[in-house]
Amino acid sequence: MVPDNERHIGLGSATGIGVGAIVGGGILALAGVAFATTGPAALLAFALNGVIALLTALSLGEMASKFPESGGTYAFSRKVLSIEAAFAVGWIVWFASIVAAMLYAVGFGYFSVLLLHECIDTLGHAVPVWVMDQRLVPWIAILAVTTLAVGLVLKSGGGGSWANAGKVLVFGILILGGLWSVAWQPLATTQASLQPFFSSGSLGLFEAMGFSFIALQGFDLIAAVGGEIRNPARNIPRAMVFSLVIALLIYLPLLFVITTVGVPVGQGIADAAAENPEGIVAIAARNYLGPAGYGFVLVAAVLSMFTALQANLFAASRIALAMSRDHTLPSMMSRLSPRRHTPLHAIAVTAGLISILVIVLPDVAAAGAAASLIFLITFAMAHWLAVLVRRRSVIRPPFQTPWYPAVPLIGGSACLALAVFQGLVVPSAGTIAVVWLSVGGILFLTLFARRARLKDVSSMAANPELLRLRGNSPLVLVPIANPRNAEAMISLANTLVPAAAGRVLLQTVVVAPSSWDPEVDPGPADQSQTVLRELIRASSKLKVPVETLTTVSPDPMPEIARVAKLHRCESVLLGLSRIDSDQTASPLEFLLGQLESDVVVLRASGAWSLSETRRILVPVAGRGGHDHLLARLLASFSRQQKCMVTFIRVLPAAVDATEFRRAKRDLDRMAHDNVFGNSEQIVIKSDDPVDVISAAAEGQLVILGVQRIGPRRKLFGQFTRKIANQTDSPLIVISRRG
Repeated sequence: MVPDNERHIGLGSATGIGVGAIVGGGILALAGVAFATTGPAALLAFALNGVIALLTALSLGEMASKFPESGGTYAFSRKVLSIEAAFAVGWIVWFASIVAAMLYAVGFGYFSVLLLHECIDTLGHAVPVWVMDQRLVPWIAILAVTTLAVGLVLKSGGGGSWANAGKVLVFGILILGGLWSVAWQPLATTQASLQPFFSSGSLGLFEAMGFSFIALQGFDLIAAVGGEIRNPARNIPRAMVFSLVIALLIYLPLLFVITTVGVPVGQGIADAAAENPEGIVAIAARNYLGPAGYGFVLVAAVLSMFTALQANLFAASRIALAMSRDHTLPSMMSRLSPRRHTPLHAIAVTAGLISILVIVLPDVAAAGAAASLIFLITFAMAHWLAVLVRRRSVIRPPFQTPWYPAVPLIGGSACLALAVFQGLVVPSAGTIAVVWLSVGGILFLTLFARRARLKDVSSMAANPELLRLRGNSPLVLVPIANPRNAEAMISLANTLVPAAAGRVLLQTVVVAPSSWDPEVDPGPADQSQTVLRELIRASSKLKVPVETLTTVSPDPMPEIARVAKLHRCESVLLGLSRIDSDQTASPLEFLLGQLESDVVVLRASGAWSLSETRRILVPVAGRGGHDHLLARLLASFSRQQKCMVTFIRVLPAAVDATEFRRAKRDLDRMAHDNVFGNSEQIVIKSDDPVDVISAAAEGQLVILGVQRIGPRRKLFGQFTRKIANQTDSPLIVISRRG
């Protein structure tokens, strides 16, 4: 959860982010395409797209109220899907936002040049040659990106309030001027301009919806910066809906006046738009407002591109920040400016990528189509995630979508249909998306996977609700033969898998030969009942709900392995009174070689209490195969109580300074990845690591990680046995599944 002191964006500013991203650029670029495709029915196409967008905003708003964090669809995917799937979502959404920002940057440069040309021409001066140079556009675009990036570093924002107000005012003038012209022309002329309403039938309407839906994209950026919005459960859904309503209140009247008074009498809007789809808005404004109308459109275009660029840059940097915090992007990008507390590196990297695309991208139109396709797919996914969150959540989201499940079903189906249309119409869009996703997959597997998965394991252990949201219900098997260890074992099992997220299965084995007759020899059954009564008493005292299972077998170890495999246990928790120093393979170690589950072995006295543990010692010898289990265990402890975790590594006395610094750096990184509370990292030079660790273990819970290589290899090696014999401290030995 984001601290309240980091939330500085109110409802007005949040709405401004959406308005800045939506209003202007989309309709200026896509109104002509929609008119050319379906004629006056473009009004209906935008209205229907508005309905789909509102449905999507409701689903996004529900998830944002449940998870008020920055990252948008990426953050929601990380809660409900695997870390690999979440990375894929975040990677392509980040790319789509960067491409959208690049398109708006280029648009800002293009319309700035046109506006400059118009101003010079209006003043009666000769237009300089350099103004007409097309190379000026990308440099203006890069200058705008750089300026906005510096502004976001110095002061977190994204709404562009002055530019928003300016463009809304200009659009208001265009709409009022058009409505005034409509009011003065004969009603029959107005009606004739709307005929035929469907110039290309219902198919043309659907095509126009597919081409123009992206004009309403931008409300999702509010969810992408949700970690900085005050009172998010209330303000995020409202801001998304308000921004869409404002956009539609501008778009629909503007489309109406363009249709009715924007073209000469006798010419249909479909024909006029087909001749010049990019300039239809400017042509229409010139037709009913004179030369000033063209200037108003240029001013509106410049302001619209500027605010949309600012909003997309802001949101894209926050998506990068969220991914970096989860180690799915370089950790460097999660660092905040010490004075402004803004993500300096995330902003710089995002702005740099936008600037590079401005210069090198050969096919801007295909890249824009790819961004449109990605947004539609992620919107469809958002509806699906909303259904999963509603079904799996124990605590319902503060804001709940009305008319559930109709809203996510209708909205998701519509977004998916439009995405399919986009992919068929512009095949290169799908190709670009697949190539970018492939590049991301390679980077993830080679650079980010290990730390990202560790962070994901820690997050799920620290917040067990994530297990439910992902549809998991892990089971930990706890075989108990000694009732004196019942409380410690049940307490540790509940820490590993709390009742809200999974199940604890306590197993007792009645050890008896196959010819055993309970009536003749009730001893084994009586002993099992004694253990079972103590288990029930201990679980009742600790208020931990458990399940019990009693089985009969002449050999308990194979029986435990059978039950663990039959019930697909994620973990097996074993109690041990001592770890012998001899070299003879014990039945317990044979059992550990047979288990396919994670194994946690607790060696502690009957008087030891997990709830009283305040210090934990974790000896480290390098990277081990038990890292995920260690991360889960430490995060589980941090959820239950505050502990100081000490990571210690003992290096040979002769090690050089470079190796010493590398070991300290690795230890610091391990602590950062594994511990949610307080920790310290100690690197010591010594040729007797057992004595060093044994001395440091006094008064602490010691966690040792060991490797399981196969059924014929002992779990407890010389190092583990020596530590166990030289200290009476409680000891946990962990081993990741093979």
